[in-house]
Amino acid sequence: MKQIKLAQYKCFLNTPPLWKGQQFGLTQFEFLTTGVSIKDLESIPTNIRLGHQMEVVFLELLKQDDNYKVLLYNTPVKRGKQSIGEIDFIVEESASKKQIHIELTYKFYLIDTNISEPIHQLIGPNRGDMFFTKMEKIKHRQNALLHTSEGIQTLNEYHINHQQIEHQTCYKAQLFTPYGIPEVHIRPLNSDCIIGYWLPFQEFRKAPFTQWKYYMPHKKEWVLTPHLSVKWESHFETLLNVNLRMIKENSPMLWLQKSDGVLEKLFVVWW
Repeated sequence: MKQIKLAQYKCFLNTPPLWKGQQFGLTQFEFLTTGVSIKDLESIPTNIRLGHQMEVVFLELLKQDDNYKVLLYNTPVKRGKQSIGEIDFIVEESASKKQIHIELTYKFYLIDTNISEPIHQLIGPNRGDMFFTKMEKIKHRQNALLHTSEGIQTLNEYHINHQQIEHQTCYKAQLFTPYGIPEVHIRPLNSDCIIGYWLPFQEFRKAPFTQWKYYMPHKKEWVLTPHLSVKWESHFETLLNVNLRMIKENSPMLWLQKSDGVLEKLFVVWW
């Protein structure tokens, strides 16, 4: 369990930002120091969804770093008794006293090269999640929330001036290219985020995939780098489980172990 915890922290830190610097009117948050120790960090709850696990990881890393003081974390903004949104993080830089609002996002996107514009090519494994939509939401809803009357009132309760806040985002992603297309061009997005590939179910049923071994990770393991310490299954066994996912229109991630020991990460899609 401790090894899994450490691996989640390491994989979060090692996942590149989806873009560098400023793009699309959004600035990437970067830790002032890179040598963050993860040995004594808190355990990550296993009974929460992956997105919330990444929030815990990010919070613990911020608390570990002397360059920042966490002022707010997952703070609801209410209109009367109804929540109209949530503030992810507000931190204060220890040296400059600058206050930064950080929207945290960790995504798994497939690159659909049938779409011309790179910022529209990034879609979720089940096509229900799009980078462009999320980016627009951050800019026009989540950042703007802090400057509504309700947002201002919430910040005032913590003695934070909304006019002095700088908006940034920590937007990390793992990207998957179409199988058989070795090179894709996604500028201004960061090609370092590409770590695997995706293919339709019909392709997965054919050679060369029939000769290799597989592991279907739970979603909380999606962030991890494939490793050997799991129960590997044959293509036939895996095909049965993947077929059940296809019936439910759910695209699973798989870890693949080739005959030469090479480990890869891929998605098999139902669409």
